[in-house]
Amino acid sequence: MGAQVLHSVDATQLNVTAELCGRKFDRIIFNFPHAGFHQGRGEASQWVIVQHKQLVSSFLKSASGMLRPNGQVHVTHKTAQPFCCWNIVELAHRSSLVLVEQVDFRVGDYPGYCNKRGDGDRADESFPVGLCSNFKFAFDPCAETGDRETNRALRCPHSRNHHDNQAYDFASALMKLMLSR
Repeated sequence: MGAQVLHSVDATQLNVTAELCGRKFDRIIFNFPHAGFHQGRGEASQWVIVQHKQLVSSFLKSASGMLRPNGQVHVTHKTAQPFCCWNIVELAHRSSLVLVEQVDFRVGDYPGYCNKRGDGDRADESFPVGLCSNFKFAFDPCAETGDRETNRALRCPHSRNHHDNQAYDFASALMKLMLSR
């Protein structure tokens, strides 16, 4: 099918990888990004969440400059606690990427797909996918200049108060309206 498989590629530095340097892509996909397991610290640890956010943020920054016109970056990610607190949409926005679509991820839609932990003693084992979505982003040079209220509204729904929920609903409706034009 003409695909080329590369190994030992740093997802946070795609733009400086020799085999990728200067190339542009229609789609760049990162399924279930994870910064690894940290001894004695669970997934809900604020320190661990920061590590994951740094990984995703660096990936998105690197990938955003490698898109062809109308290209997209896709990130498949769990949406339940504590994973929603990574604020994937906000991280993308900081890299001039806007959410085009968020769809439920269903393993059955990808025959032969098998996720792997990728780290630690159980690296080759699968993990329970649970609730997750495929977030699809497109490059928008104006995105990073968005206002603070909109950025705050895109944060983890479990950390919002009622006022923030209204702002989130408004921001979501506004984004959908803008994208439907």
